[in-house]
Amino acid sequence: DQTNPLAELTHKRRLSALGPEGLTRERAGIEVRDVHPTHYGRICPIETPEGQNIGLITSLATYARINSLGLLEAPYRKVENKKVTNNVDYLTADEEDKFIIAQANAQVDKKGYLATDRALVRYKSDYHFMPSADVNYMDVDPIQTLSISACLIPFLEHDDSNRALMGSNMQRQAVPLMNPEPPLVQTGMEQVVAKESGTTVLAKRDGIIDSVSGDSIIVKVVSGAKSEDLLLDETDYYPLKNFIRSNQSTCVHQRPIVKLGQKVKKGDILADGPAIKNGKLSLGRNVLVAFMPWEGYNFEDAILVSEKIIKEDAYTSIHIEEFEVECRETKLGREEITPDIPNVSEEALKDLDSDGVIRTGAYVKAGDILVGKVTPKGESVLTSEEKLLRAIFGEKAGDVLNTSMKIPPGTEGVVIDTKIFSREEEDKKRLKDSSSEVQSIKRKKDALLESLEMGALSKIREIIKDKKSQKAIKIKPANKTDSPKSDKGLQIKAGGILSANLLNQLDFKTLKSIKVKDAKTNEKLGDCLEEFSERKKAIEKEATQEIKDYIQVEELSPGVIKLVKVYVASKRELQEGDKLSGRHGNKGVIAKVLPEEDMPYLSDGTPVDVVLNPLGVPSRMNLGQILETHLGWAAKALGFEAITPVFNGATEEEIQNCLKEASLPEDGKAVLFDGRTGEPFNHRITVGYIYLLKLDHLVEDKIHARSIGPYSLVTQQPLGGKARMGGQRFGEMEVWALEAYGAAHILQEMLTVKSDDIEGRTRTYEAIVKGEN
Repeated sequence: DQTNPLAELTHKRRLSALGPEGLTRERAGIEVRDVHPTHYGRICPIETPEGQNIGLITSLATYARINSLGLLEAPYRKVENKKVTNNVDYLTADEEDKFIIAQANAQVDKKGYLATDRALVRYKSDYHFMPSADVNYMDVDPIQTLSISACLIPFLEHDDSNRALMGSNMQRQAVPLMNPEPPLVQTGMEQVVAKESGTTVLAKRDGIIDSVSGDSIIVKVVSGAKSEDLLLDETDYYPLKNFIRSNQSTCVHQRPIVKLGQKVKKGDILADGPAIKNGKLSLGRNVLVAFMPWEGYNFEDAILVSEKIIKEDAYTSIHIEEFEVECRETKLGREEITPDIPNVSEEALKDLDSDGVIRTGAYVKAGDILVGKVTPKGESVLTSEEKLLRAIFGEKAGDVLNTSMKIPPGTEGVVIDTKIFSREEEDKKRLKDSSSEVQSIKRKKDALLESLEMGALSKIREIIKDKKSQKAIKIKPANKTDSPKSDKGLQIKAGGILSANLLNQLDFKTLKSIKVKDAKTNEKLGDCLEEFSERKKAIEKEATQEIKDYIQVEELSPGVIKLVKVYVASKRELQEGDKLSGRHGNKGVIAKVLPEEDMPYLSDGTPVDVVLNPLGVPSRMNLGQILETHLGWAAKALGFEAITPVFNGATEEEIQNCLKEASLPEDGKAVLFDGRTGEPFNHRITVGYIYLLKLDHLVEDKIHARSIGPYSLVTQQPLGGKARMGGQRFGEMEVWALEAYGAAHILQEMLTVKSDDIEGRTRTYEAIVKGEN
C-alpha cells in the first residue's frame, strides 16, 4: 500500500490473525476480535479495519517490539523504592502479569520519585489504587498503547473510539497533494513518521552539500577516522525520484530541501517525499471552516467548499496511470507493434513514433491510440474478384486485425514516459540507450565524475601552491573570452613559482602534467592522481554494472515477444463528488463548489473556505475536531504550530488563553455575514482552522455511464461494473418500485430490450438510428 508515506509505514507494521495456521473470517467469534487487556502497549485498540476483518487485522503499538520467540513485548521504566529510573525493560504479556505497573502520567517530583503515597496502577489486567512503594514499573509514554496512525490524531482523548478508528484508517487513504502543508495542530509524531517512512532521502554520513539538482544531491563527506588516509574527499550520491507511479497510481516525487554549501549531519532529511513538507508528514491542508447549515448543501455529511480552494490548487493531486501492451506469438503468426494500422485515420496516428508507441509529452484523451498493434487474422474464403485484386496488388492489409491499445473512458492526461522491452537483440541494444532508467544511471555517472574532478582539481592546487615548477610550462588560457592578445597563452619558466592566481587559470589536463622540484610533493601529487584514476574507474565500472543489471532484470514472461508500458499523468483538481475528511473520522462528500464571493465571511471580510454541518458533531461524539478548530484559529493568528500529543495535549484553558492572546473570541465563535446579501447570520458561529485531507475516493475514478456495451455470453444480459463497461443492476426490489408506480412501459423495457431480448434490442437500436418512432 503506497497511497502515502503513512499508509506505507502502517502496512509494514500490520498484524494479522488470518492466513496459514491462523483463523478464518467465518469462524472468528467476537471474543477473538475484541480488545484484550494484554493488548496494552503491544497492539493498538483503535486501528483496525471496519467490516468483516475487524479485530483480526490490527496494528503494532508505537513502542512495541517482537522478541526472538516472535512474542510482542512492551517497554516499561523500572521503579525502585518509589524512584523512577531511566532503565527500560521490555516485558511480554505473561511477564507483565507478575508486576505492579503505574501509568505514564503518575506524578513524579523533581528528584524522580513518585510524588503521591498511593498511585493508580495496573496489576493482573485490572486497575487498583496501591501504595507507591509497591510499584515495580511505570509506562514509558502515554501514547505507548496506540499505533502510529492513531498517534497522529490531536485531541484523540476527546473522540469516540468508533470515530477515532475511522480517523486513523482514513489518514492512510489521503492522496499526496501538489502543494501540501503541515498541520497547524500537530501531535509531534509528524516528523517521526516522515523520517521512518522511507519516502524521504536521509543523509548517510556527515558532510557538506556539494551539488543540488532536481534529480540528485551530492554530499561531500566530512573526513571521518576511516577516510583520513584518503587524499580526495569522499562523496555520497543521492538520486531523487521524479514523478514515479506508486502502486495506488499516486505520484511519488522527491524535492530537495537543502542548499548548496549547507552542513548536514547523519540522519538529516535532504529531500521531502510525497505528502511531506519540510520533513513533516503533510497529508492535507489547513482550511478555514465554519460550522453552520447552508441552504441544505451540507445536509447529511455533505460539504460546501469555496472556489478559492480550487483556484489556489490547494487540493490538486497528480495521478499516474500505467498501461501495458504485450505482443505475443499466436497460432496464426506473431503480433506486431507498428504505426501501420489498417483502416485508421492519419489524425489518430499523428502522435505515434516509428515503433508504433506514442511519443512522450503527447496529450491524450479517452479513445486515443497509445500503442499501435496488429494481430494476424484467420484466412477467410476469398471471392474470385478479391483473388484477382490480390494477384495484381499483392498482399493487402486485410490479413491483420487492429488490436491497438486505446485509452479507456474517463482517463486523460499527458504521456510522461514509455518503456519498451523486447527479446530481439538489436532491439534491446537500441532501446537500452533510450530508456529513462539508463539515462538516469548515465546522469549519475556524469555528476559523480564531475564532482570527483572538481575535488581533485582543488586538491592538486592545494598540493602544488607556491612550489617551484620543474619544467617550463606553456599554458593556454582557460577562458576563451580573454582578449586576442592573450591567445598565445602564458609561459612559466622552469623553477617559476606556481602562485594560487596562476593555478586557478589552469585546466585539469594541464594541472595533471605539472611536476615540481620538491620530490615529496611530486610523490603526494602522484598518489592524488592515482587515487583519482582509481575512483574514476570504480564509478564507470559501477555505472556499467547497473546498466547491465537493469537490462537483465526486465526478462519477459514466456510467449511474450515485446512488452510496452506507457505512463499517463493527469492532474486532478478538487471537484463535486470528491471525498474529504478530517483526522477525527469527520468525513464527507463535496456537494457544491460555491464562488468565493458567495461564501459566508468574517467581520474583517475573510471568506471561509469550507462550511461543515454542525449536526455532524453531537451524535458522533468526536469533539476533537472542535478543539482542533479553536486551537488552529489561534495558531494561525499567532503564527505558530501547536503540538498537542495524545493524552498529554492542550487543555481547554490553554486553548482559551491562546485565543485571548490572539485577540479572538474566547469561545471560538464569531459573527458571520452572508456572502450573497451581506447580512449577518442570526447566531454566532464556530469558526477556525481544521486540517482536511482529500481521500483516494475520487469521483473521476467512479463516474461511469453505458449506452451500448458488452453482453454476457451465457445469459445475454449486460455485464456489470465500470471495468467491463457494464450497466446498473436493476434488481428485484427496483422492479417492485416500478410496479408500485404502475410504470408499465419502463418496466417492460427493463425486463426485455434493456436485458436479454436479443431480437428486440436489435430492432430498438435500428429504430433509434433511423429515427423511427
